[in-house]
Amino acid sequence: MSRGIVALAGGVGAARFLSGLCEVVDPAEITIIGNTGDDMEWNGLSISPDLDTVAYTLAGVADEERGWGIRGDTYESLGWMARYGMETWFKLGDRDLATHCFRTDALRRGMRLSEVTRRICEGLGVRARLLPVTDDRLRTRVETSDGILEFQKYFAEKRCEPEVRGILFDGVETARPAPGVLDAILDAVAVIVCPSNPLISIGPILAVAGVGEALRVTTAKVLAISPIVGGRALKGPADRMMRGLGLESSAAAVAELYRDFADVFVLDKVDKAERSRVEALGMQALVTLTVMKNRAARVALGRAVAGALELDPRPEPTP
Repeated sequence: MSRGIVALAGGVGAARFLSGLCEVVDPAEITIIGNTGDDMEWNGLSISPDLDTVAYTLAGVADEERGWGIRGDTYESLGWMARYGMETWFKLGDRDLATHCFRTDALRRGMRLSEVTRRICEGLGVRARLLPVTDDRLRTRVETSDGILEFQKYFAEKRCEPEVRGILFDGVETARPAPGVLDAILDAVAVIVCPSNPLISIGPILAVAGVGEALRVTTAKVLAISPIVGGRALKGPADRMMRGLGLESSAAAVAELYRDFADVFVLDKVDKAERSRVEALGMQALVTLTVMKNRAARVALGRAVAGALELDPRPEPTP
């Protein structure tokens, strides 16, 4: 059996990178381990924002402008929810609603989240394997100047405005890796940490029992891509959260968080001066363009990563 590629993924940044990678290597060879710390229950629905963002993007239906949801979606149901006094701060589209209804019903009937996710990907035509890091309940809580908030409350409702003072992973003490997660890492030829928030996207994945150890002992080459470019997050609140926790908001500071297991760290050309700091951590530094403004940039980054990992790329299409 061929050894595959594993990717640890959060939401938008990871999804965009993976869409490019899937054009460079066979998506059937990729296992994506997705963050579930952002998951929540909202108006009775079970919602997995990061898993859905990855699935929608790889299916080619994601709303790229908004950064979440389904392209061309409508919001009639949200308006009717408001009539009944239900919460509407989480902007759920009508097509998106079908995904959450399916997940909620399946989970209530006893189906595991990993199986639900497989069924969703199957329905969307996604060829890569997408696994939640755990089937157990895992929730990220953010300690802020407004108190302890569920991550989506902090992110979507409060718009990341409260000052971050700490991060908690509720349920991590009892959470166990979903079936296939540890085997995928241990059997991989390459592991990629996508350009996701290291604190609240990759952090919950690493916190699940056995995942960090698997990354340290795997014979796979492990490569991580910085989500920080020029001291700022490409998407989301990673830079503000790092500063709130007393960390430097820089690519090199992200590399420090991954030093226990990463062999290669990818920096944007803007941060080439940080190369020596990364190499001092014992990692190989790869300097390239990491800002994914369009499809061509995503594919180019995917090709650069595949080259660094010595993966066999698909042939480039004939013009």
